[in-house]
Order: sequence, then structure tokens, then C-alpha cells
Amino acid sequence: MIKLLNTLYVLSEDVYLKLDGENVVVCRDDTTLGRYPLHTLCNIVCFSYKGASPSLMGKCAENCIGLSFFTPNGRFLANVYGESNGNILLRKEQYRISDDESRALGYAKNMIIGKIYNEKWCLERTKRDHPMRVDVDKMSGVSENLTQFLNNINEVKNMDSLRGIEGKAALQYFSCFDDLILNQKDDFTFTERNRRPPKDNVNALLSFVYILLSNECSSALEGAGLDPYSGFMHTDRPGRKSLALDLVEELRGSIGDRFVLTLINTKMIRNEHFTKQEAGGVLLSEQGRKVVISEWQKHKKEKITHPFLNEKIEWGLVPHVQAMLLARTIRGDLSEYPPFLWK
Repeated sequence: MIKLLNTLYVLSEDVYLKLDGENVVVCRDDTTLGRYPLHTLCNIVCFSYKGASPSLMGKCAENCIGLSFFTPNGRFLANVYGESNGNILLRKEQYRISDDESRALGYAKNMIIGKIYNEKWCLERTKRDHPMRVDVDKMSGVSENLTQFLNNINEVKNMDSLRGIEGKAALQYFSCFDDLILNQKDDFTFTERNRRPPKDNVNALLSFVYILLSNECSSALEGAGLDPYSGFMHTDRPGRKSLALDLVEELRGSIGDRFVLTLINTKMIRNEHFTKQEAGGVLLSEQGRKVVISEWQKHKKEKITHPFLNEKIEWGLVPHVQAMLLARTIRGDLSEYPPFLWK
């Protein structure tokens, strides 16, 4: 268990939550693992298959404490609501912001700041760790350009201008992506970002991992009471989870790209894990998908210190914490949304 932002995250898949007086009790069989006063909690996020007692669910609904259930792998299952659902106020405010570009722009700018910052530090980490194996001057030049893009975002007045900066920054970043691949160069070469379908192993891997990350972000937003379909930078489109895609942009470099590079550079994923289609597309094979998903679940359990909260959490909780911070900003508890800035 871990408590952040007055939210209790229950990460063990074999525990059961029950009510004891005014406390939520976390149990494994007949052993009590933790006890938390309900009045100190705003939300409970449970990743256990065993779930919670009806009495606890009723108490949470009565006291307007959010109770969300996920599978141990992070797939959203359900929220528990009482007679008066406070999330309707949160979502109505989200929709107002989404429909007002002047307000949505502030959220979108911070998310793109997070994206470009994390891409910049992906390059900086490689320069630091492998100075003899990469073109340091090239990466330094791109890193400086990304810094300039970060500065330019402060002057942005509309969403189209922001999208223009984001696109230029992505081209700069991906111009160095092949240099970040240190092993298996014969089988993993990157020239440009392409998709639908991806045309090489690297793009196939990036596309699949971005789907995993998008699902994580969508589930996290649902758990925080937000509508993943109503975005700020990504406009509304039937069937598109626009807010989840906004959050993915922020986390793409720090979570998605670095995970892909780790799979390639440590040779956990290899050329044999891909299939080539007659039309020229490249896809992960069934065995390749199994390898990626298995390593993804392991990666989610690795610990980091969250840069805004300054608390140790698992990587898998990062989308949930950012979704909770986003919800708190929309409610007015925070003056500005704090993006995930990772070195």
C-alpha cells in the first residue's frame, strides 16, 4: 500500500479491503496489513482481484470517497458512486475547459512542456551514460533546440501554434532516435516515425508500446473521475480517447520511448519477434507481444521518486498520479497542472 495525495493505492493483488468502524482495513487472509482512517482519504485505488466489502463500498459512497477498482495489470474495472456523484461536477468543469480554447491551452501547454522536457532528457541521459558510443555534438545541438522550443511555449497564444511547436520538436527528437539504439543495429534502424502500418521493427515496437501506455492513461483518468474522451489539445472525435492521448504525449518519452530502447539495447526483443507483411508493414508477432507485455509489467513495478510529490512510487502509478493531479487542478485545488518532468 502507498498513500499519496490523500489517495490510498492498494497494489497487492491478493488482499481484501473491509470496513472497521471509521477505518479501511487491508487484509491478507487473517492478517491485517494496514489500517487507514477514512476521514484522511479522498480516494482509494485498488488493484486487487479480491476487492472490497459491501460495507466499505457503502461507507465510501456515503462519505464521497472515490473507490476505483483495477485489475492487477492496470485495466480499469469500475468506480463506486453514492447517491450524489461528485464526479459530475468534475466532468462538467472538464467539458467547459475542453470547449474553451483559452482555458484548455494552459493544460495543453504544460503537457507539451512535459513531453519536450522528457525527450530532451532522454537524449541527455544517453550522452551522459554512453559518450563514446554516440555523436555527442549532434545530440547536444538537438537538445539545445528542444530547450528553445520549451522557451517558445511560454509565448504561445493558440492551440495551432502549440501543435506547430510540438511537431517541430518531435522531428528534432526523432532525428536522434537512431543514435539512441546502441545494439542490434542491423535489425533495429530508425529513419523516421511511421505508422498505420509501421514499416520497420522500431516503429512497430513504438506503436505497440504507445498503445499500452494509452490504455494505462485511459484507465488512470477513469479512476480519477475524468472523461478520457474529452481532451484539451487533442480535439473531440468519436471513438478517440482525446484526454488519454494528451496525457500520453506528456509521458511518451519518459515511459514509452525509454522502455522501447531498453528492450532493444538489452536484446530482450529481437528481429525474430517481428513479422513482415506483403504490403510492407511490420508487426510484432504473438511471441513478441508476449515478451513486451511481460517486460512492461515488470517495468511498472520498478520504483522511482516522483519529481513533484518527492515520494517513492512504482512506474505503473505515474499515470494514476498525473491523472489525480489533473483532476485536482480542474477542481481548483491546484493553481496549475504540474507535468511529469523526469531526468
